[in-house]
Amino acid sequence: MASMIDATFLLLSFFLFTSGLSVRESRLSPNITADKTSAGAKASDFQPQVVEVLSTENGPEYRLGERAFHDRASLTNALEGLEKSAGLFVRVSTGPTVGFAAAALQAGHDAGFTQVTYVPAK
Repeated sequence: MASMIDATFLLLSFFLFTSGLSVRESRLSPNITADKTSAGAKASDFQPQVVEVLSTENGPEYRLGERAFHDRASLTNALEGLEKSAGLFVRVSTGPTVGFAAAALQAGHDAGFTQVTYVPAK
């Protein structure tokens, strides 16, 4: 009888812990949304705003398209001119340290982006 009670409480605790800790997908806010009010799409609708954090011979480097930056202040100034509603993606390669990746994320927030998404390099 005691082993049956133990098994019952074990199953009960398992179901309580596993069902309550997951986040519902309907509560997650996506960074990419479709605009269904416009009839046609522009080329800029499909261009993501991506900051790449790379490791070069001269040290870590932030790339925004073809432009390269070596400090957070110049990256923030360049990001201030971009459209904020589309959000910003920060792709980090395997070379730079966590501090430089965090600096790129902070530069996005300082420039006024409300949605800054970290994307690891594959």
